[in-house]
Amino acid sequence: MVKKILFLFLLVTLSSFSQKKSIDGLVVSPNPFTTTTTIFINSKVSQNVILTVRNVLGKTVYSKRIKITNGRNSIPFDRNDLKSGMYIYAIQNNKEVISKRFVIR
Repeated sequence: MVKKILFLFLLVTLSSFSQKKSIDGLVVSPNPFTTTTTIFINSKVSQNVILTVRNVLGKTVYSKRIKITNGRNSIPFDRNDLKSGMYIYAIQNNKEVISKRFVIR
């Protein structure tokens, strides 16, 4: 019985220390795309983030610092000279990183 109570206490204590995410809802539309797309992200606070795009080998092919605001944000993204293929895009602030994939036709 004592072990169960200690276990429950530990669960409650650890869950109260869990960090709340300040960025979420990362989506790109359209995906796949040919020339331009839009990256959407939700933020709970205004903050500076870094948008990074990497090829499938892990090489960074694009990086830009962006200021996002509280709420839903849209970030236009142009293909420029990137070749067709799959890429991993990520949004990073000082505590979190969220990444997903998009395809350029």
